[in-house]
Amino acid sequence: MSQSTPTREVARRAFASEFNDAGYTFKESDDERAPVYALLPTGESANRVFFVGTLTETDDVGEDSEYWRGRIVDPTGTFFVYAGQYQPEAASKLRDLDAPAYVAVVGKPRTYETDDGTVRVSVRPESITEVDADVRDRWVAETAERTLERVAAFDDEGNEYARMAREEYDPDPETYKAAALSALEGLADGTGDELAG
Repeated sequence: MSQSTPTREVARRAFASEFNDAGYTFKESDDERAPVYALLPTGESANRVFFVGTLTETDDVGEDSEYWRGRIVDPTGTFFVYAGQYQPEAASKLRDLDAPAYVAVVGKPRTYETDDGTVRVSVRPESITEVDADVRDRWVAETAERTLERVAAFDDEGNEYARMAREEYDPDPETYKAAALSALEGLADGTGDELAG
């Protein structure tokens, strides 16, 4: 008798510029508890994401109870994270951290549609950890590498997520390649550091 233990999905690395364009979500089965994936425009599914950036502000936006919003900036744009009573550790981190600070976040992509039909993308954090500039720089370099790999594989015959991305977004992978290269250049010349400025 084999027992299947649910395994956690790999947390995908993506820059904010690409993540914020990932407004399409899907499930790979009809099971009610099947994981929900965000479709990255470079042709990757993401049930969880991992990013590092500069926490620039935190706000308690809850009405009846604490519900924290964090604004986290990477070299390409801004991630928004939301944590409340169901993410107590992440919520307390957002409450206690002083901005600006480098943070590493692992969490689940969330989408919601505004009244005018715009799809907004955010992250429900599983963990938020304060880190140093070296960790942030390593994340930028590795995320650029992963992004460039996805762009290079975008037109591969068997890349089903890229095919989905073409149908859902009509993306130009070159824009994400340019963002990744720009982030790397910022690392090389020291201009990509939000805290140093």
